[in-house]
Amino acid sequence: MINDEVSKLEKQSFYPRIQDSWKNFVEGQSITSEVRQIIVDSWHNSVKKGISPFQKKVNRVQSEKEIIYNESLNRDLIDVSLPVMENLYKFVAGSGFTVTLIDNKGIILKIIGDQEVVRSISKGNFIIGADWSEESAGTNAIGLALKLNQPVQVISYEHFCICSHNSTCSAAPIHDTEGNIMGILDMTGDFEKAHSHTLGMVVASVHGIEKQLETKYAWEKYNLANSYLNAIVESVSEGMMAVNEAGIITHINSCAIKMLEGSKDEIIGRNFRDHLKSSFLIENKKDLSGLTDREVDIISNGKVKKAIISSRKIEGLPSGMKGAVLVFNEINRTRKLVQRMSGLEAKLTFKDILGRNEMFLKTVRLAENAARSHSNILLLGESGTGKDVFAQAIHNASHNSNGPFVAINCGAIPRELISSELFGYVDGAFTGAKRGGNPGKFEMAEGGTIFLDEIGEMPLELQTILLRVIENKSIMRIGGQDSIPVNVRIIAATNRDLIKEVDRGNFRRDLYYRLNVISIKLLPLREHKDDIPLLCEHFIKKMNHQLEKDVNGIEDEVQQCFNAYEWPGNIRELYNILERSMNIAQSSKLSVNFLPSEFTTSQNVKNPVPHNSFEELEKELISNLMTEHSGNITRIANKLGVARTTLYRKLDKYDLNQQ
Repeated sequence: MINDEVSKLEKQSFYPRIQDSWKNFVEGQSITSEVRQIIVDSWHNSVKKGISPFQKKVNRVQSEKEIIYNESLNRDLIDVSLPVMENLYKFVAGSGFTVTLIDNKGIILKIIGDQEVVRSISKGNFIIGADWSEESAGTNAIGLALKLNQPVQVISYEHFCICSHNSTCSAAPIHDTEGNIMGILDMTGDFEKAHSHTLGMVVASVHGIEKQLETKYAWEKYNLANSYLNAIVESVSEGMMAVNEAGIITHINSCAIKMLEGSKDEIIGRNFRDHLKSSFLIENKKDLSGLTDREVDIISNGKVKKAIISSRKIEGLPSGMKGAVLVFNEINRTRKLVQRMSGLEAKLTFKDILGRNEMFLKTVRLAENAARSHSNILLLGESGTGKDVFAQAIHNASHNSNGPFVAINCGAIPRELISSELFGYVDGAFTGAKRGGNPGKFEMAEGGTIFLDEIGEMPLELQTILLRVIENKSIMRIGGQDSIPVNVRIIAATNRDLIKEVDRGNFRRDLYYRLNVISIKLLPLREHKDDIPLLCEHFIKKMNHQLEKDVNGIEDEVQQCFNAYEWPGNIRELYNILERSMNIAQSSKLSVNFLPSEFTTSQNVKNPVPHNSFEELEKELISNLMTEHSGNITRIANKLGVARTTLYRKLDKYDLNQQ
């Protein structure tokens, strides 16, 4: 849409360029790509139809008898549309816009607008009975909406004829129950007031018209204006209510009724603040303008539900009355959409977990059984063993699979921020807090799974809060007073020995037992090396696509090196080594020449002798990485797949800080 472009470019630079393109076109010169293709095509069609771009008015206008006859043919359309047009006009009265109804041939049936505006546009024969199809008036929104059978907005010099260059028009087709075009609804005003919301209002009004046409005879006993309002508010999925200046609810849609858990008769006539609670609603008792995505509590039958609210002020009502339309939606419904759009979902399943080793498959079967329960799960295993993969697979095989999957690394977030990340905060909770507050990971995971990776890194004071969340199944935001119920399945993971951490006083014993309902220990790669060929085949195939390579395997000598190596970084290390090798490989198979130094310098290449201990292997790997990356902690931690705090602890353990 053109308004998407207008939102990126300042109007004072946009319109002159469109004007220049129009002038170039009518002079037979080339035009820029900034002009939409549908406009360019319509300009060409206008030329083919013999329309002059310099005509100051539309030439085809019906006689009075033809107008009367045409109105009789379109009586149903006019009767249903007029109340909608009148209600729509209330939103734009005094702004220079007109609301116009056109038949399915492009003939104007009705115009509603300020008298001065109607008189001004009549100079170009924008009058009842005038033909504004593309064949008669050249490029304009009415003609294009008819031709393309879709909503269209045309601004300024996008119009072919100069009589419309000072205008913006937004038009949408009205369909009957069989999908045929019955007519067009149009809003026309000064081009400097062009806005994408104008077309949105027209489309919403068209939906209301189509709804009323479908049920016309059932709604005849009601006031058509109120019917339009009901049709509009019922066409959206959000809760909507109209309130007067005193805050009394005058209209409400079924979505809002459902959220408030009452009946229409019980709700209408009450103050909306009886149902929606928030500090800013109390502070702004009369001014409801400018509310955008603010957080409120919905109070219904003693229960509290979080919601997001926006408002639109209504002015120009009879007798100087004022009011507002409030649009709100439960946060949980909004988050379901957000999770799909922002990737808060698990993508991996048990089919993505590869292995043939019997002990490994036993672990997979245990995880599959655990997925079917509602209990908390604790994944134990060294870094790089695939704890995150198992967590996603468990979620996707669980009862919560339709809910969000929210992962958080407890060791990667600064100590002072992890509490707000997990539990969120209210408006004004601390300096720099986001206005309106912010939900935490537990709220975002409502109805789904939260994956607490590196749970062993969680500070003790936060462990106490987490224990309370597990026991009470509710959270309280930082700075807040209200308890928020949460229905979340917890999967925790760690590469630490939590029993030892409990004995050392670093981890709460009661929290350990709460998390360790089902314990799943993942095998390190050195204990299922027979799966390495399968993993290599899978990773190489995947990376061939990502890196645009054509590697078809590894040489036998490489396989021998892999079998002899102890893999302190486990599957993640295998993946990284293959990726590194494939990036520099020039042949169809990976050879030892492409392996890092820890492979080629090791005795493992020719004499497969195991290291004395895992600690020695880990120390050697970290030492090599410290040299390779010049002590860059962030890069080394990423290479190992651990948090920086974990790496610092290992550097102290192996006395490598001074390296």
